[in-house]
Amino acid sequence: MRSIYLLLTFLILYGYTQAQTSFIEVQRNYIRVADAMRHKQDTLMKQCEAAGLKWPIKQIYIRSFKYERALEVWGRESSTEDFKLFKTYKVCAIAGSLGPKRMEGDFQIPEGFYYINMFNPNSTYHLSLGLNYPNASDRILSDSLHPGGEIFIHGNCMTVGCIPITNNQIEEVYLLAAYAKNLGQDFIPVHIFPAQYNHKKSTDYLVRTTKENPALEPFFSNLQKGYTYFEEHKKLPIITIDKKGAYGFN
Repeated sequence: MRSIYLLLTFLILYGYTQAQTSFIEVQRNYIRVADAMRHKQDTLMKQCEAAGLKWPIKQIYIRSFKYERALEVWGRESSTEDFKLFKTYKVCAIAGSLGPKRMEGDFQIPEGFYYINMFNPNSTYHLSLGLNYPNASDRILSDSLHPGGEIFIHGNCMTVGCIPITNNQIEEVYLLAAYAKNLGQDFIPVHIFPAQYNHKKSTDYLVRTTKENPALEPFFSNLQKGYTYFEEHKKLPIITIDKKGAYGFN
């Protein structure tokens, strides 16, 4: 009986200790993340101060634009506040063309409304953040058997359908996301658009693209509603998906 009691006590204490280990402490055990923390935290603190944000940022929002090859990170302290732009990173390689990803092997970067579903501290591409492609809309509109997958924001500046930035940049984005998750943000949204809808050069390019491929026009217009909501409110809409795969915004 004594041995069983000791075993149960050990398991309870072990489970309690494990429960107390934070997400950021777990990440710190990985060499690349630990190195990034040593090299980047002071810089990130100063950048947050310049952007009018507290370090570490409690809630972040990421959006990317294909045509502009840009990746923005926004931040805020709570859900009652407006998002503030923290920083814009240059996407250093591109694959495919404007328009959504619809099947495995099409080399397209997805377009739509996603969230981070994986942290990979041992990525082949230095560090990477996985996206939940295919989402519910993609599963309706994409190839039913082979829609593709394994879409990441990552380093190493190369891609066949992901969003690549430099190793130096992914260290910052990875840490921003890791600290936000550590502070309770389990849902980190990532919205990917074909272009910035309020820039004339970009919208002119979208018009030319839809003339060449009219089937893209309703999709681009649907995404624009989500873009416009954020631009007007600096808050994220509640996103729904109908039976045809179209997004709704409230």
